[in-house]
Amino acid sequence: MLDPTPLSDGFCFGESPRWFEGLLWFSDMLGEAVHTADMRGSLTTLPLPGHCPGGLGFRPDGSLLIASTETQQILRYDGDTVVPITDLSALAPASLGDMVVDRAGRAYIGSPAFTGGVLIRLDLNNSATVVADDLDFPNGMVITPDGQTLIVAESMARRLTAFTIGRDGGLHDRRVFADGLDGPPDGIALDTDGGVWTSMTLAHQFQRITVGGTVTDRIDMGDRIATACALGGQQRRTLFLLSSTEAYPKRLVGTRLSRLDAVVVDIPGAGLP
Repeated sequence: MLDPTPLSDGFCFGESPRWFEGLLWFSDMLGEAVHTADMRGSLTTLPLPGHCPGGLGFRPDGSLLIASTETQQILRYDGDTVVPITDLSALAPASLGDMVVDRAGRAYIGSPAFTGGVLIRLDLNNSATVVADDLDFPNGMVITPDGQTLIVAESMARRLTAFTIGRDGGLHDRRVFADGLDGPPDGIALDTDGGVWTSMTLAHQFQRITVGGTVTDRIDMGDRIATACALGGQQRRTLFLLSSTEAYPKRLVGTRLSRLDAVVVDIPGAGLP
């Protein structure tokens, strides 16, 4: 059993951690902000008044895409200003959720309806297309190092689902990566051996799962809710863990009970994000 070390706290609800240029970036969905943390846990904050940020992703030019969950917009932060670049309300059956950006700069964004959830692809010209549907609350996503496979957590179905990514960015050949999981999966991270670290919200654990569903490692969070994880740091061997005290985020409005922990793992991170 791996034993994580607390790094930072004092934020409302952490989601969608991303390692980029020596910092961990993550959304504070109910705190209307995006935070960065260094390896010592020191936080800086990008305020986003009026927005509940969810999924994050970096395009090749270094700009940050931010899913504004309730307004169903995608925002772009260029290091100076935050501007909306597209409205996905015509395509999204629910709020916006997590996001992964491929090496070409195309963003895949989930709309986590409990049934009938979709994945939307946002191209570099900011045109948008639904590329997968009939998902049971699509959540965290990763793309394999070869750029050919996208894996998404379907929270309500308690499974991880894989798609082949076509040259045009389309998704096809839908298949089960792992099902019958111990809890609803939320944020996920991929390693070089093809294992997926998964936050098991109601199981109060982070688990490493291989194709077929074998659990090789567990991190017990006690009474805390596991919400999201990312592999970063030196050689991408630091597993960053976001947790909270409630599985239902809106109960946490106005609190600062979320926490960022870290643990060093044997197998480094791979792929995107």
